[in-house]
Amino acid sequence: MIAAGYLWTLFTGPSAFAIEHVDVPELQWTDGAAVSAALAGAAGTNALRLETAPLAGRLADLPTVRSAGVAVSLLDGRLIVEVHEREPILGWRVGTTVFLVDPEGVIVGSRDVSAAGPTLPTVEDRRDGAGAGLGIGARLGPTDLDVATRLGSVSAADIGSRQPALKVIVTDADGYVIKTEAWDAVFGFYGPATRSPEMIAGQVRLLRSLLADREAEVRRVILASDTDGTYVPRITPRPSSG
Repeated sequence: MIAAGYLWTLFTGPSAFAIEHVDVPELQWTDGAAVSAALAGAAGTNALRLETAPLAGRLADLPTVRSAGVAVSLLDGRLIVEVHEREPILGWRVGTTVFLVDPEGVIVGSRDVSAAGPTLPTVEDRRDGAGAGLGIGARLGPTDLDVATRLGSVSAADIGSRQPALKVIVTDADGYVIKTEAWDAVFGFYGPATRSPEMIAGQVRLLRSLLADREAEVRRVILASDTDGTYVPRITPRPSSG
């Protein structure tokens, strides 16, 4: 019995089969200190007694993490950590800050507008109170996310434009707008009780038809729906007399 007890202690004591190394992959969006806190206490623990599921759960709860896994290697005393981060698909600009948003609307990071970063479709929010409540781990509203991803994917070729760049903004006065150096296209407001973002595809087709053969003459386009739209012509200076 004494020998059995000794063997049990040998194999299950804190120094036996202790975790000596914690292997964490290089992460782009997730704070290293937060990862360390989630894995606190793992190093030095007996690998046979370590419960990995709670560690993986704490990692998965981090706002920038999509999923995580933790495994033990008994051969060399390593804790192998696997982290799949959320990846941004959209930029949401407020002032000089660009929030990076994943497909579920979760903000995974931010950067200054002048800083280098991933090239993403970006919407500039110019509404009063823009940016309130936004930060890493916060979520963009579902309607804004839906509209932003649809309009952010529109290219000049989609609307038959010769303009070098399209910019998407949202304002209190006009709602969503595609701006170029030459003209603006007002797509308007969307919401569960008003207009569905599903009409955007039709509005894009309507915009293309309104710009066809007259883009140089257009100053502003109003897209009331996916079938109803008009444009305001560019004012042509009158020739001076005499």
